[in-house]
Amino acid sequence: MKSNTAPKSFRRHVTPQRAATLMKRATYASVSVAIVLISMKAWAVWATGSMSLLATFLDSLLDGAASLLNLIAVRVALTPADNHHRFGHGKAEALAGLGQAALIGASALFLAVESVGRLLDPMPVERTGAGISIIIVSLGFTLVLVSYQRHVQRLTGSLAIAADSLHYASDVVLNLGVIAALVIAGVFGLNRADPIIALALAGWIGYAAWQIVSRSTSQLMDRELPREDRLRIEEIALSNPKVHTIHDLRTRTAGRTVFIQFHLEIPGDMPLRRAHAVADEVENAIAAEFPDAEILIHQDPAGHEDVPEIMQPESPLAPGAANA
Repeated sequence: MKSNTAPKSFRRHVTPQRAATLMKRATYASVSVAIVLISMKAWAVWATGSMSLLATFLDSLLDGAASLLNLIAVRVALTPADNHHRFGHGKAEALAGLGQAALIGASALFLAVESVGRLLDPMPVERTGAGISIIIVSLGFTLVLVSYQRHVQRLTGSLAIAADSLHYASDVVLNLGVIAALVIAGVFGLNRADPIIALALAGWIGYAAWQIVSRSTSQLMDRELPREDRLRIEEIALSNPKVHTIHDLRTRTAGRTVFIQFHLEIPGDMPLRRAHAVADEVENAIAAEFPDAEILIHQDPAGHEDVPEIMQPESPLAPGAANA
């Protein structure tokens, strides 16, 4: 599965209100599906004694806990800024992602240990037909949920929904592995195939946890927006005929909120009121493509500062750009 650590773009296509509604619905759907899957798989493990089924049951159990954590985190992240959190609560999504990764990683470790024990002391797998039926039904629920979550994530850019979707997507691979284990054990009588496949699935679950950690830490460490977005911000600013260039562009995200700040170089003899109006024009143009952004623009007289290369614009449209 391709890593989704760095989103392609933070430009949004829905209003904040619509995004909040979609994110809440996605968390409710996730918790509901988790409850259904846990119930079905608990019976299947009891009926078959399969280690691979135990793997998918444990994964669904922790999926449920992670989805519940996600539901709480999304509600916190959508809470407006207050006197104690003036930049909002968006990083609650990244913290929830780390919590999800911890739960998923723990399930992978437990499964690996149990699989090694069963590999050394194999046991027959019973009622494989019933187990396969449960997994096929589970796959149907999971595929529908993942499809909806990815739709919401594309529209909202939510880290929490992306993390939730990632570990449910890993369930699809997990369940296909379980079907293979049950068929091999039930049809060919190869009981060691069950713990071997379960061990491989433990590695897959651990990899999914690492992907979530990677994306969550990127946001917590204030990673810059993708270069595509940074170039677009520069292009929008430079499209204003009164703007000479920009420098010291800095960006970061917290949940759905994008923070953008930079220095805007304009003619030094421009009256303050007109300079403020130009900055407002640039801010409104950027906000039209990044509606969830909080934008801070500092106005400088053109050529007043000796700008270090690292702070110069990347866009080839800028005079004296670093990569021009």
